[in-house]
Amino acid sequence: MPCDCIPFRDTNYFSSLICDYLDQKAELQPFYNRFPTLENFEDQIKEKQQSFSDEHREVLSKALKNQYHNLDCSPATTQNLNVLEHSSTFTITTGHQLNLFTGPLYFLYKIISTVNLTKTLKEKYPDYNFVPIYWMATEDHDFDEINYFNLYGKKIQWNRADGGAVGVFDTQGIDKVFEIFSSEIGSGRNAEHLKSLFKNAYVHHNNLASATRYLANELFGEYGLVIIDGDDRDLKQLFVPYVKKEIEQVSYTAVLPKANKLDELGYKVQVNPREINLFYLAEGIRERIIEQEGRYFVNETDIEWSKEDLLKEFSEFPERFSPNVMMRPLYQEVILPNLCYIGGGGELAYWFELKNYFNAVDIPFPMLLLRNSVLLQTKKQAKKIEKLNISDTELFLKQYELINRKVRQISNIDINFDPQRKHLKEQFVAMYKLAEQTDVTFKNAVKAQEVKQLKGLDMLEKRLLKAQRRKLSDHVQRLTKIQNELFPNQSLQERTVNFSEMYLEYGEDLISTLIECLDPLKGEFLVLKQ
Repeated sequence: MPCDCIPFRDTNYFSSLICDYLDQKAELQPFYNRFPTLENFEDQIKEKQQSFSDEHREVLSKALKNQYHNLDCSPATTQNLNVLEHSSTFTITTGHQLNLFTGPLYFLYKIISTVNLTKTLKEKYPDYNFVPIYWMATEDHDFDEINYFNLYGKKIQWNRADGGAVGVFDTQGIDKVFEIFSSEIGSGRNAEHLKSLFKNAYVHHNNLASATRYLANELFGEYGLVIIDGDDRDLKQLFVPYVKKEIEQVSYTAVLPKANKLDELGYKVQVNPREINLFYLAEGIRERIIEQEGRYFVNETDIEWSKEDLLKEFSEFPERFSPNVMMRPLYQEVILPNLCYIGGGGELAYWFELKNYFNAVDIPFPMLLLRNSVLLQTKKQAKKIEKLNISDTELFLKQYELINRKVRQISNIDINFDPQRKHLKEQFVAMYKLAEQTDVTFKNAVKAQEVKQLKGLDMLEKRLLKAQRRKLSDHVQRLTKIQNELFPNQSLQERTVNFSEMYLEYGEDLISTLIECLDPLKGEFLVLKQ
């Protein structure tokens, strides 16, 4: 398929922190371990191999097989579950919330980036095995962020009672969502496949975690994807030593200086650490643990412990404790033989705060890779763009900038008043020479008159541009329409549109095409045309 690549910085949709990281700016080097180049994985493999124990690997392997016992696995996933038992096997991990029917398109791009990186690494390092991991965020509790997806500009939403970790939410009421979804997408081969996928995932599974596992397995099982649920007693038992350290504010002490340093460098701090970065899990609740005068409380409940009782609770009931966004990365790296985390810009931003924390607890800090980003164009859209003579880079302009640029280009009138400005400034040079022979008040008057006349030219240029926009209104409307299609609500397509829209267009070729075209190590934004 035809495609084009654009530097992330040139899209104007990515933060200076992420763009500077991709440029490997020197001031950011203290915030990560190794930059994700193919050659740097060699040392990352050695470091992780020395730190990841056979005991942890055995627990991980057993837990994953237990999690998969009711799911039909592809041969590729079955093989990856088996090779995880071997000390020469490592993981590449991405994580995502349990968004209804995958949520925005970038769910696909995260996982495909992960799958493709494992393929690239296997070619470079054939003596090792590399397994793509999707970490389901089953312990998140912000249901409002995940209970919907967008379809052709409409919000398809699942309404139910909120409270507690979302992974255990039952799927009651989702049959009503299925009815709405079915009516919206109509009929046809691709539509029927989507209906079957939705129904088998959500109507035929009794909780959100199992529904999401089924869905992700159906979409990516043939590529060997392994899906992990961190809400697992045996896996959390491995994390108990680090949970116990948390009440001594280890993460807070280590993370806060890094967060402050990012702020000093002018970057936005993504997450501010708390003194204790743990939640307590119980039926219907996931609440923060707070320390007050030597005792420990669960926020908004009557539950409390002494320090000794809390340490005992950690050991006896590890499943009752859940790491927050600052601790979850460490939990992941403790239980997985992981080399690299692949995430979006916001995720990498909070990972940059964590390097000292990992050093403090003696766990290797993984490589951090920005996931692939894609703008998909249908055949019709690609033809319209070509006819309007819009370059791929111009598509990413603010709408008023795009319109003004194209109006200037196609207008039969020269709307650029730069020659007039230059001539005006030259005329005032003589006036300034004259002013120098008088007093300062006359010089100030000359300056004021120059500013006034330059502003007048600016105003005339804007009025002429506005008049031409009216004259070329049909062209302007077509520009506006195509950009609105590709950038809904002036946001990236991948952050808004659900994969079902694209599946209706591309069919079963959608994922295989993305697998073929996405290169996770290229570090550029991909524009892909049907």
